[in-house]
Amino acid sequence: MSDLAHPPTNRAAAVALAILCAGLVLPSARAQSSKNSGQTVRHIRIVEQTELPELSQAETAIEKKDYPAAEQLLAAAAKKDEKNYRIWFDFGFIHNIRGRNDEAIAAYRKCVALKPDVFEANLNLGLLLARSHAADAEQFLQAATKLKPQNHPEENLARAWFALGHVVEETKPDDALAAYREANRLQPSVDSLLSIGQLLDQKKDYDGAEKAYRDAQQLDPANTDAVVGLANIHMRSKHFSEAETELRKLVAAKPDDAVLHIQLGRVLATNGKSEDAIAELQAGLKLAPDDRATTRDLADLCSAAKKYDEAEPLYRELLSAQPNDAETHAALGKSLLAQRKFPEAQEELLAAVKLKPGLGPAYGDLAVAANENKNYELAIRALDARAKLLPELPMGYFLRATAFDHLRDYKNAALQYHQFLAVAEGKYPDQEWQAKHRLIAIEPKK
Repeated sequence: MSDLAHPPTNRAAAVALAILCAGLVLPSARAQSSKNSGQTVRHIRIVEQTELPELSQAETAIEKKDYPAAEQLLAAAAKKDEKNYRIWFDFGFIHNIRGRNDEAIAAYRKCVALKPDVFEANLNLGLLLARSHAADAEQFLQAATKLKPQNHPEENLARAWFALGHVVEETKPDDALAAYREANRLQPSVDSLLSIGQLLDQKKDYDGAEKAYRDAQQLDPANTDAVVGLANIHMRSKHFSEAETELRKLVAAKPDDAVLHIQLGRVLATNGKSEDAIAELQAGLKLAPDDRATTRDLADLCSAAKKYDEAEPLYRELLSAQPNDAETHAALGKSLLAQRKFPEAQEELLAAVKLKPGLGPAYGDLAVAANENKNYELAIRALDARAKLLPELPMGYFLRATAFDHLRDYKNAALQYHQFLAVAEGKYPDQEWQAKHRLIAIEPKK
């Protein structure tokens, strides 16, 4: 006999749906965004007359990557004219190259204060501030977008807009979206399109997001982040067949990525493809054996597919890590019950209801296990406890009747048989036949 509470539910599919709606991350795109937000533009030699030979010599040294010599020459130039913005621009570049972030920021601040209209100084300062998560990064990146680069104008302006989008993405998503679109207009790139797709996905503009990801695929057909984005769109819009198609592409491209196997498994479970789902979750767990959420999903999926012998060790593994998880005790008990391991099932189900007395369905399974173990008093107590939490079912009356019958409490047995027959409505022919014949045997003759 199965759980008395209700027909078995597929928890794995339900959990899968909840997790699927959260989607996959775009690791490469996010990493690229961070990279672009911190990588300054290459050094420029500002074409402008100078009366400081040390400054010209320093810039020649920078071009030769002789940074120690350049730094000494810049220091000498600063002693002669500390208000020369080019000195501080060059200092900022050298400090950044040599990993001195704070000194680079201070130098670029001096440069911008002396001459606010230099694109490269504003961009580099904004990028370094963004790398440090400074609040005023937006100010200088905004300024850069309004200025003219000395060279590669579209490329560098696109970088400024992209960096601005990255900085304001969390606090001003609409502004970020506009910035990414401007960056992509100036210089179409996979990174800009992925960022546009993610923001449109968050706004539930799935058509717009899909177009952005498709455009990214056209620029780079091998880019897996675009495929992840498309899979997310299909999952969140509940187009699971399309999500499956995209995820299969990803798994084929990255067979050693546990997350992809697991996500594909959850999509397959939601699509009702239990066998394929189990295989993908197993593949994911081989790559990420400590993923408890996936272990639980796989256990529940095996149980739903009636592969109880495969579900059992998974539940036991979970309990070894979390021995006080009532739901896992109940799930293991149900799996043991289906394998007719009645004493073990009773033990696990008792543990479940002790840990969580309000776990209604577990009482139904406990009643079945106790009845099979001939522990009729426990079966009755379990059924009574269940009845306080969930509506009575016909088989609950029948099981309670047979338990009273075994205990030779014929009065209560007869009462329960009558209640069973009143609601059975011909749906349980074997049990109805038994109930009628037991009533003939146990009720007083009139």
